[in-house]
Amino acid sequence: MFSLIESFRSALQSVKAHGFRSFLTTLGIIIGVASTIAVVSVIQGLSYSINQQFEGFGSNSISIRSYTPRNERLKGKIARITPDDVEVISKQVEGVQFITPILGSNVGSTSSIKFAGNETFGQVSGSTYNYQSVQNIDMKYGRFLSYSDNLSRRKVVVIGEKVRTELALPKNPVGEFIQFAGEWLKIIGLAEEKGAFLGFNQDNFMVMPYSTMQGLNGNLIEPDIFVQLQLKSLENLDSIKEKITRILRKQHKLTTEDDDFKVETPEQLTSGISQVIDTLTIVLGGIVSISLFVGGIGIMNIMLVSVTERTREIGICKAIGAKRHHILLQFLIEAIVLSLLGGIIGIIIGYGLGFLAAATIPNFPPATIPLWAIGIAFGFCAFVGILFGILPAAKAANLDPIDALRYE
Repeated sequence: MFSLIESFRSALQSVKAHGFRSFLTTLGIIIGVASTIAVVSVIQGLSYSINQQFEGFGSNSISIRSYTPRNERLKGKIARITPDDVEVISKQVEGVQFITPILGSNVGSTSSIKFAGNETFGQVSGSTYNYQSVQNIDMKYGRFLSYSDNLSRRKVVVIGEKVRTELALPKNPVGEFIQFAGEWLKIIGLAEEKGAFLGFNQDNFMVMPYSTMQGLNGNLIEPDIFVQLQLKSLENLDSIKEKITRILRKQHKLTTEDDDFKVETPEQLTSGISQVIDTLTIVLGGIVSISLFVGGIGIMNIMLVSVTERTREIGICKAIGAKRHHILLQFLIEAIVLSLLGGIIGIIIGYGLGFLAAATIPNFPPATIPLWAIGIAFGFCAFVGILFGILPAAKAANLDPIDALRYE
């Protein structure tokens, strides 16, 4: 224990005595660790934000959308979820608390909305009063769509904060009329602001009664409906998914063909995105960590020079009784200390760079450094110190004391 403490003291003394050289020696380690931590912090910050957003959707929700397999697309076939599918699911599937069809506009995923000479493009859809529950929408002003709105095909809409801002509508826009697809629609509600998610603004939307959207789309194109359900309990999640799959396969007259629809939960979406992010973290982290090996080679070179400079000192130490393992430990710990100091500085700089990068990108979540990243960084630095410090340490330990004392 005494020799270990003395080795640490000697290593720190040597680093302090040659401060500028020590800084240049660890520069490769600093750059490598800083790059790795910056990349990991930005990607993990994004991952944390995504998981938080999906938690807001609720783990007891299910979404159903059409999906055309590749071989069917080659035949010119396009799969659709129809109103009949929605009706059968709502009647035959038990354990569903809310179900709502979501019908998009036939002019595209983003549509033109106008007011008093101003124009914006937002996500326009038609749905029912259950849309508020499955999408977790809180109202800031006015009310949401009602059952009677859909029954009477009323030309009313609920908008998001982004649409209100872009159209320069009053702070409380309830009662104003906006134009969409040549029709004037009355605003009955403004939703609470949610902010951005994965680069998409969640407040850039307008929703109207499902029947009103049907009327605006006309009968020229068969509708393709997106469906969202909220379950009463998570206990029946798997059985409900299986039942929905059976119902839709029967509705679409599928026997041996692949499903032409997708039944998904937030956990599945989160899992898929997490796998992509984890792979990206490993790949990018692996690329930038190459500089750690470059830094390790720099440490080995300087330590070899240090052995040559301190040959006489090593000879004196051996002459007064220092054993081979004492010399080996002293130089090995010095290499590890240099590497770990570089790692500490690199972590601080890396987090700063990650935080700066996240703050610079608009609507990007803040950087987050997980504990495992810090642990890996320190462990890798220690490994580099041992790996590239062992050769200089062995060379110093194997010096002959008489030859070392004669060295000039």
